[in-house]
Amino acid sequence: MLIEKGYDLRESLRILWQNKNAGAVATGLVATLFSTMGPGMIVMNAAKSGGLTDAQAISWLLGIYLIGGLSTMFMSLRYRLPVVTAFSIPGAVMLAKILPNFAFSEAIGAYIVVGVVTLILTLTGVMKKLVENIPVPVMLGMVGGVLLSFGTSMFTAAIKMPQVYGIMIAGFFVSMAFKGFAKKVPPIIIAIVTGIVALAFYQLITPIPLSLEIAKPVLAMPTFSLRAILDISVPLFFLVIGVQNIQAVGVLMAAGYKVPINAMYVVPAIGTFINAMVGAHPAVTAGPSTAICASPSAGEKKEFRFIAAFSEGVFWVTFALLAKIIVDSVKMVPKEFTAVLAGLAMFEVFKSAFEGAFAGKFRMGALVAFFVAVTNLSILNIGAPLWAIFLGLLTSFIVEREDFRIQKGKDIETPQALK
Repeated sequence: MLIEKGYDLRESLRILWQNKNAGAVATGLVATLFSTMGPGMIVMNAAKSGGLTDAQAISWLLGIYLIGGLSTMFMSLRYRLPVVTAFSIPGAVMLAKILPNFAFSEAIGAYIVVGVVTLILTLTGVMKKLVENIPVPVMLGMVGGVLLSFGTSMFTAAIKMPQVYGIMIAGFFVSMAFKGFAKKVPPIIIAIVTGIVALAFYQLITPIPLSLEIAKPVLAMPTFSLRAILDISVPLFFLVIGVQNIQAVGVLMAAGYKVPINAMYVVPAIGTFINAMVGAHPAVTAGPSTAICASPSAGEKKEFRFIAAFSEGVFWVTFALLAKIIVDSVKMVPKEFTAVLAGLAMFEVFKSAFEGAFAGKFRMGALVAFFVAVTNLSILNIGAPLWAIFLGLLTSFIVEREDFRIQKGKDIETPQALK
C-alpha cells in the first residue's frame, strides 16, 4: 500500500465540524504565525540572494504554503492526527548561500531528485523499518533537544522585556490555574490578547502600508546537473529525512499517537514535485508546527487535536493566496511575539517528551540524543537530529544492551507520558 489506511475524509470533516472549538483554531493560528512570520522572510531572503525576480519569489511562497496547507488538511482528515506538512526552514537558509552558484533551473532539478529518492526509500519499506526500530526514548530525547530552543527563546524574550512577554507568559499560566475558565477560554488565547494589547500600549506594532494582491504561480522548468545534485540534493535530502520528518514522527510518538510513517514521507515527497513546478523547494513534515498542534492547547481531548492542524492548513492556503500582503503584514510585530507563543503552545509537549525519554529504558541513549540535538550542529551536511539518533543508539548499544533485548521481546513499557 502506498500510504497507510486512514479514515473517510467526509466523515472526518463531519467530526471536525461537530467538535470545532476556539482552542484548536487559536492553536492553529499560533502555529501559522510561527511558520510564516520568520520563515517567510527567510524564503524571501533566499530568493533575493539567488537573483530571483519578485514574481518568482512570490511563486515560491505560493508553492510551499499552498501545497503545505492542502497536504496538511488532507493528512489531518485522513488520519485525524495533528500533523502538519510544510517546508524545510534550514533548507531555505542553506539555499540562500547556494542558489547564487547555480542556474535556477538546476535548483529545480535538484529539488525533484530529493522527492524521487525519498519516495523510493519509503515505497521500498526502508524508511518505515528504520523509523520503527528506533527506541522511543531515544527518539524523544532528540525531540526534546530540538525543541529546547523554543522554550529558552520564550523566557529570554520575557527576561529582556517582561512588560510585554513576561505578561504574556504570566497570563497563560494564571489562566491555566483556573481550570474551569481555561476550558472555556484556552490559555493561548489569553496570551495572544495580552500580547497584542501590551505591544500596542508600548507602541511596538509597526504600521506598514498594505496592498491587496493575489499571488500568481510562475512555472519553472528543471535541468539536471551532477554538481547541483551533489551540492543541493544531498544536503536537502538529509534535512528532509533527518531533521524535519523525523522530528514530527517523534512529536506524535510523544503525544501517544499511532504514526502513519509512510504517509508522513510519501505526501511531502509528492508535494515536493508540485512545489518544484512553481519554483519552491522540497516539502517536509514539520516538527515544530506539529508539536504546537499536538499540544494540549489544541484541546483537552487529543483525538480532536487534528482540528488545530486542519485550521493551520486553512490559514496556510489563505496565506499562500495573499502571500505578498501577508509577508508585508507580519513585519508589523516583533519576532519575539511569535517565539513566545510557540514556546507556550509547546509547553506540554516538552513535559511529555522529557517524561518519555528519561522515565524508563534507554535513558543514557536518550540523554546523549538530547545533548547532541541541542547543539544543532551539522556534520558532513547531516543535521544534528539524525546524528542525535545515531549517537543515542550507539550509546544505548554500548551501555544499555539489555534494553534492546527487552524491546525485541516487545516487553518494554510505554512511559506514562505516551499513554
